Amino acid sequence: MIRIITAQLDIRPGDIRANREQIEEEIRRAKAAGADILVLPEMCLTGYLIGDLWDQTAFLRECEAANARIAAAARGLTIVWGSCAVDWDRIQDDGRVRKYNAAFAAADGGFLSPRGSRRPYAVKTLLPNYRQFDDRRYFTPAAVAAAEDGLSLSAFLQPFDLPAKDGPVAAGVLLCEDSWDENYATHPMDLLAAHGPDLFFNLSASPFTLGKNDKRHRMLTAALSRLHVPMLYVNCRGLQNNGKDCYTFDGMTAAYDADGRLAGEAAPYEEARSSFLFDRASRTLAPETPMPPRTGSLLLPALRYGVSRFLADIGASRAVIGVSGGIDSAVNAALYRSVLPADRLLLVNTPTRFNSETTKGLAADLAARLGAPYVTIPIGDFVDRTADTLASLTIRTADGEKNLAPSSFMRENMQARDRSARILAALAASFGGVFTCNANKTEFTIGYATLYGDMAGALAATADLWKHQVYQTGRALNEWFGEAVIPEGTFAIRPSAELSDAQAVDKGLGDPLVYDYHDYLFRAFVEPWERKTPEDILRWYADGTLEQNIGTPLAVRDLFPDAASFIADLEKWWKLFAGFAVAKRIQSPPLIAVSRRPYGYDLRESQLAPYFTDAYLALKEKLLSPAR
Repeated sequence: MIRIITAQLDIRPGDIRANREQIEEEIRRAKAAGADILVLPEMCLTGYLIGDLWDQTAFLRECEAANARIAAAARGLTIVWGSCAVDWDRIQDDGRVRKYNAAFAAADGGFLSPRGSRRPYAVKTLLPNYRQFDDRRYFTPAAVAAAEDGLSLSAFLQPFDLPAKDGPVAAGVLLCEDSWDENYATHPMDLLAAHGPDLFFNLSASPFTLGKNDKRHRMLTAALSRLHVPMLYVNCRGLQNNGKDCYTFDGMTAAYDADGRLAGEAAPYEEARSSFLFDRASRTLAPETPMPPRTGSLLLPALRYGVSRFLADIGASRAVIGVSGGIDSAVNAALYRSVLPADRLLLVNTPTRFNSETTKGLAADLAARLGAPYVTIPIGDFVDRTADTLASLTIRTADGEKNLAPSSFMRENMQARDRSARILAALAASFGGVFTCNANKTEFTIGYATLYGDMAGALAATADLWKHQVYQTGRALNEWFGEAVIPEGTFAIRPSAELSDAQAVDKGLGDPLVYDYHDYLFRAFVEPWERKTPEDILRWYADGTLEQNIGTPLAVRDLFPDAASFIADLEKWWKLFAGFAVAKRIQSPPLIAVSRRPYGYDLRESQLAPYFTDAYLALKEKLLSPAR
């Protein structure tokens, strides 16, 4: 039996030294455990999401030196790892030095090469250029290298023969996307399988997304059952970002047998060293000790891990959270409390005359249940003084004199800005921490939040959750704590910004949204692979299939008595979504990415005017014509 050990490393993006030292420790551990082969994730020296750090020559040389140190340490142990390879004699399409997303293997103190290759590494074939991925900006694919070597891609993609007891192991080494090939014309697993590997290693740096692991299991099971080659999938852990979106990497290293069955899976977000036994004769791959697959939702673990790592990475150990008594601030407070001691969390209620005794009581109750310090700072006087000052100002314009007294709507935004930019920011400085943005994805979609107000903060932890997911997360947090730290009343009241009499919760008033409908409508604008527009929505409405296509649990015709009211609602929100809300999203804080399309670097937006297609306008005219 050949013992293969994997480590789902906690990658520090951009910190080659820290990652190298971590790898060297894993090498020592693997040798002590009697391993034959140690397998590590993709880009485990540099990190994956590091922006244009790839353009720095000094960084590339540091990476090369670290690769050489790992190879030199491969004595009495074969090591396989993912890193950047540099060809200093060639340039890429952008005129910079040639770089490859590569897989290295080493034994007996030196690098190994794939069969027949002049290169001491294997090159990634499929370079993802969608969502958060930008591989083609930085790296050259295997097809280009193969052509330069005068080889077909099939001849270029060859296994490594890895030294092990009783003879070498033929390992087909793939890099992450090389196994996610269903939409590509090239299928690296099939090309490698033609050379008769004993098993596959997939070295990954795969960010967490809701539902993604289930898709991976389905995809790999189908491919491996067809190719009859077992696989070890080795993923990293950590938090990496591309400036706007913070992605958690969940690890979840997994083994698949030759029939594609999941044989074992490491725990998510945990420091896991897994040992597998491989019998070359029978191609049997299995964990040395049981590794039952993870069941249940990973949403809360991803959020908790993301918040904890974000705070650690920026050196923050305290947080100030504005709590209103509503669900968004309650979920954020409980989420931060789940990763911080109670005395490192300061909860703040900032009421005006529009805040009800109900919500003020719920905010205080939340703080007591979480055991966190709690203060109340009424802001009505601040807002009134600012409004009075503006009302005393008059300016002369081309149209005559203009008084600068704020409207009632402007006063609502003033309240939000005073709460965040004034009070929470000042308290965070006094408390020695950061303050949070408690917005959700529904609010981000239509800009139902105040710029420089409740959209401000160091991190928008829940900004990739639709409103209904915020409620689900609240329930999950209560389960995690083992008690109802979020009061039941917070789940029961109607969501409201409480910025005017028109939003009085004690009168059953609140936000101008029906979340069980609008969440799903807005999601259709954002998350499908082929994003939907008013043209699609209106066609489905006319066909009577809207509920089925967007997934809302409500009957749309019960919400809108006629086509005119439906269209008015649709156009109102589309104009906000595609209009000024874009500017708000661009200026919003970074978020923890969990969905298939978070705002930021994943969903890339330009500030444009809202647009309605000709087909939409024609169908609208037809639906609104008197003949109907």
